[in-house]
Formats: sequence, C-alpha cells, structure tokens
Amino acid sequence: MTSTSGTNHAPPPAEPMPPLAHELWDTIRLAAPMALTQLSQIAMMSTDLAFIGRLGGDAVAAAALAGTVYFVGSTFGMGLMSAVAPLAAQAFGAADAGLVRRALRVGLWAGLFIALPIMMIALNGEAILLALGQAPAVAHLAQEYLAGLAWGIAPMLWFLALRSFMGAVNRPEPVLWITLAAIPLNALLVYPLLYGHWGFPQLGLTGVGLATSLVNTGTFLAGLWFAAFRPPFRDYHVLAQLGRIDWRLMRQLLIIGGPISLSFLLEYGLFSAAAILMGLISTPALAAHQIALQITAILFMVPFGISMAATVRVGHAAGRADARGIRRAGLMAMLLGLALAVLFTLGIIVARFDIVQLFLGAGIADAEATVALAATLLLVGTTFFITDALQTIAVGALRGIKDTRVPLLLAVLGYWLIGFPASYALAFYTALGAIGIWIGLSIGTTIYAALLVLRFLRLSR
Repeated sequence: MTSTSGTNHAPPPAEPMPPLAHELWDTIRLAAPMALTQLSQIAMMSTDLAFIGRLGGDAVAAAALAGTVYFVGSTFGMGLMSAVAPLAAQAFGAADAGLVRRALRVGLWAGLFIALPIMMIALNGEAILLALGQAPAVAHLAQEYLAGLAWGIAPMLWFLALRSFMGAVNRPEPVLWITLAAIPLNALLVYPLLYGHWGFPQLGLTGVGLATSLVNTGTFLAGLWFAAFRPPFRDYHVLAQLGRIDWRLMRQLLIIGGPISLSFLLEYGLFSAAAILMGLISTPALAAHQIALQITAILFMVPFGISMAATVRVGHAAGRADARGIRRAGLMAMLLGLALAVLFTLGIIVARFDIVQLFLGAGIADAEATVALAATLLLVGTTFFITDALQTIAVGALRGIKDTRVPLLLAVLGYWLIGFPASYALAFYTALGAIGIWIGLSIGTTIYAALLVLRFLRLSR
C-alpha cells in the first residue's frame, strides 16, 4: 500500500465564473478603454478651445460655427464607421476571420468615399454660414479654421473604422493608448501653428485646424500599424486585397450605418433647437443651458463607451447564433449603465453649484443668475441623465443585431414628435420657462429609451 503523505496534489480547478458575472466583466473590460478614449478626445477639443480663447470672442464664436459645419458633415461618416462594429463583431462571433477583414476594408473605402463630399462642405463653409445669416467677419474666421480641418477628415474616419474593428475583436486598448499620446502631440502642434512660435509660421485658426488634421493622420497611421503588424490583429491580414471592394458588404454597411448617421443628426438637432429656444428666453438661460449640456456631454462618454461595448458583445452572441447570450449581453450593459448613471447623478445633485462654478466664473454679467439656473437645470435633468444613458446603451445593443432603421423612427417619435413639442409648450405656455425645456427633453428621452428597451426585449426573444 502506497502512502500519500507528503505528495503534492494539484489544486482543484477554479470554479467557472457565472454567466452574468462573466458578461459583466467582459462588458467592463471593453467599455472602460472605449469611454476613456472618448474622454481623451474631449480633452483634445478642450485644449484647442483654451488656445483659441486667447485670440478673443470672435475667434471662439468662429470656432463654434466651424465646429457645427464640421460636425454636421462628418456625422454621416461617423455613422458609417460605427456600422463596422456590428459587421465585424458578428463575423468574430462566427469565427469568420475573412469577413472580419472585409468589414474593416469596406469601412475604409466608405470612409474615403464619404470624406470627399464632407471636405467640399468644409471648404465651402463660409458660403454656407453667410447663407445662414452669420456675420461676415466671423464666417471668414470660421472658414480659416475649416480650411485646416478639411484635410484630416479622411484619416479621422479611417481611425474610427480601425477603432470599430479593434473593439469587435475584443482589443480596444491600442486605440486608447494612441488617443492618450495624441493629447500632448495636439497641444505641441496647435501652440506654434496658432501663434507662430518655435520658427513656425503664424497660421491662426488655420493652424489649429491643420494641427488637428496632422494629429488625425498620425493616429490613423499608428492604428493601421497596430492592425497590420501587432498581434492579435495581424492574424486578420487587414492589408490583404485592400484594393478590392466588396460591394455587397458595402451595401450592408450603408443599410446599417445610414440610419445611425440620421439618428446622430436628430439628436444633435434636438439640442441645437433647445439652445435656440433658450436664446429666445434670455442670454443667461442660454448660457446656463450650454453649461448644463457640457456637463451632460462629459458624463455621456461613460454610457457611450458602454454602448459601443454592448454593440460588440451582442454582435458576438449574434454571430454565435446564441439568442440567450444576445439578451444577456444587452441587459447586462443596460444595468451597468443605469448603475453608473445613478451614481453620477447623485454626485451632480450634491455638488451641482460647485460643478457649475468650474465652467463659469463670477466675473461676467448675470453670473449669479446663470449659476443658479444652471444648477437648477442639472437638478431637473436628473431623469434625463439616467434615461439618456439607457437609450444610448439600448441603441448600441440593437446595433449589435443590425437593427438601426426602427430605432431611427423611434428617435423621430421620442425626440421630435414628443420631446421638442413638450419643451416648447412647457417653456412658452407655462411659467416654467427654461426649466420647461429640460423637462421636455427628459420626457422625450424617457419615452425613446423605454421604446428601445422594449424593442430589444422583443427582438432578443
């Protein structure tokens, strides 16, 4: 009989992680770098504005107008690049490496095709702004900025396609590293090109736009290097047959991405219209609205990152033909987003006056009234923060199963047939004024979010 004393026994195998806990961890692992990437992009925009602000009020106004023209044009491209994620994620879930590669390839070609008309819009921005009744001097300054920005549109869209591809194969970290490196690079380029220091020509706002284009080109080339030569991306041979266009897959990209682009425009247009309504009430109301909206935009980056992760996780499950996995991935992402949104909202309620003061000093006219109104809007908007997080994550989950056309119709209903009329009526036909506009936004967003969740539950059965 052999004794077992002193023998080394292998430890028992680790307990497998429960499916819900596994799903939560995978969602967080994907969402965290995606959200940080979005916040890094905001940091670059804030750096540009900080430098431009030293040139005076006209330069700031021109940058705002140029940003509007640039965003409206580039929104179509952003929607198409977003469609790369569900195409590539479903292919990854089905273990079809060739289709993953083709999804990225059609995204790069679509980025080139859509960049050309967007460039034409940017290069004719002054004429567009003059036609809209803007002041000639400010419109001319805006054109200077757009003249620099135009050349970076194509690499910006290509980088977004690469970001969608990397997220779809569960490796979004390189995009975060590249974007973090781009923040100081952007500042080092903007400063000399704007002011003419370190032997560079003084290019003014054109220099700021040109710096952005150079950074966009650099981030794209860095992303392409990762995709082509670093594991695990190099296994997909993304540069193979790059000159070949898969027109059938391009059609799918357009079918999925077109409604995404229009949804972006509907949401952007709603908040632009809300700003116009605020301007009809008073200047302090408009300033308070912009401050509250900027705070919301920063917070929005977290659920937006979770939304992109939801697209990937749901897409993976769809590629495996795993109906239960589709529902689990979508609902877990929504629950995670809701929990974080509630946490952030509680923080805003407690520190709303201090937060507003960060964006608005006391040295301007009507500062106290603006601070008080902005703090009130943040308090009123607590429901809006939570439901806005829910709707963007639900939209992301639906994109994972390539459902984008019905969500577009629901956006029309929630935002424009309910939200905007409610904002107008509450602002001008009750005593609520500016507060009524935010109540209307909350009503429209809540209905939109509820309809999206119901649609996801229906389709994931």
